[in-house]
Amino acid sequence: MNKQFETIIFDFDGTLIDSAPGILNAFSAALREVGIEAQAPLDSRLIGPPLRETLIRLSGSDDAAVIQSLSHSFKQHYDTVGVLNTKAYPGVDNMLKRFVAAGSALHLCTNKRISVTQAILEHLGWAGEFISVYALDMVEPRLPGKPQLLAKQIVEQGLVAEKTIYVGDKQEDGAAADANTMAFYYAAWGYGELKKDQLKTNWTWLNHPETLCTIAEIAALSGGANQS
Repeated sequence: MNKQFETIIFDFDGTLIDSAPGILNAFSAALREVGIEAQAPLDSRLIGPPLRETLIRLSGSDDAAVIQSLSHSFKQHYDTVGVLNTKAYPGVDNMLKRFVAAGSALHLCTNKRISVTQAILEHLGWAGEFISVYALDMVEPRLPGKPQLLAKQIVEQGLVAEKTIYVGDKQEDGAAADANTMAFYYAAWGYGELKKDQLKTNWTWLNHPETLCTIAEIAALSGGANQS
C-alpha cells in the first residue's frame, strides 16, 4: 500500500458515524428543560463544534450558569439514549476492516467528548480498531481547536504528517489538515455543505467510505496518491 495510506486519522461525527438524531434530540430536551427557545435551527449544521460553542449558539447566551445547566441536561440525555442510537454510515465498517487488514494504522481525532467517543466505539465494536483516540476535552488546559489537537496527536504518536492523511466532513477539518501539512479527504456523505467544485485543489472528494479504499489500492498499484 502507498505510504500515504499507511496512517489514517479520521474525524468521527459526520465521517464515521451519523450521530445527528441522538445529538439533536438531546439538544431539544436540554433547551426544553431549561426553558429556553432555540436561537438557531436544530439541524445537522450544529454537529461537529465543541459542545460549549454549540450551546452558546443555541441559547443565545454565554452566561456560565445557563451553559452549565444546558450542558448537564444535554449530557444526561445524550450519554444514555443518544449513544445507543448512534449508527455507522453505510460502508464505514467494511472500510475500516479493509484498512486494518491491509496493515494501515488508524487513529481518531474529534471534537466530541472522549467519554462519549469511547462509549460509541464500544457500542459499534470498533474499540480495537484505532491505535489512538484524541478528543479536545482530554487535554488540560483545553486546546484552541482541532489544528492543535491534530498537532499534539502527530507528535505524541510519532506520526509523519506528510505520510498521514486526515478524513473529515467539514471545511474546518480540511483547514486543520492543512495546518499540519497533511493530505485531506472530504467525506461528502457527512454534515459538511461543500460542493465538489468548492474543494481546495489539494483536497480529495470522497463519494462513499469505500472510495477511500479504492483510491488507496490505485495508489498502491501506481506508486503514487491519486488526487482526482
